Amino acid sequence: MSDKIKKTDAEWQAQLTPEQYAVARQKGTERAFTGKYYYHKEDGIYRCVCCGAGLFRSDTKYESGSGWPSFWEPVSPDSVTLHRDTSHGMIRTEVLCSACDAHLGHVFEDGPQPTGQRYCINSLSLDFEKKKT
Repeated sequence: MSDKIKKTDAEWQAQLTPEQYAVARQKGTERAFTGKYYYHKEDGIYRCVCCGAGLFRSDTKYESGSGWPSFWEPVSPDSVTLHRDTSHGMIRTEVLCSACDAHLGHVFEDGPQPTGQRYCINSLSLDFEKKKT
């Protein structure tokens, strides 16, 4: 993505809550089963809390039992970037917002069909835009 959104740490800190900053900009993780979107069931689109980019549609959200909102597919292949994560003594695939590099969560290959993917995403990295009726 050529028009990557870049801000200083001070600019991100001024825009985000301390909790959002810790997760989205410092690669933190919210506690399982505590996120505001874990049990969320409205129709609409989940957007990046940092830049507003569309990331996941509500019709791809499902109950994985993981404790975090889970999706089987992003809005488009270009909306997220995948990165190998070897932190915490594990090998995982980190999910980042393609527009601003916000940390969203991780993707695993134990999700439902048709993709078999489980995008396990922190609520603190998301905003929700309800579908207009």
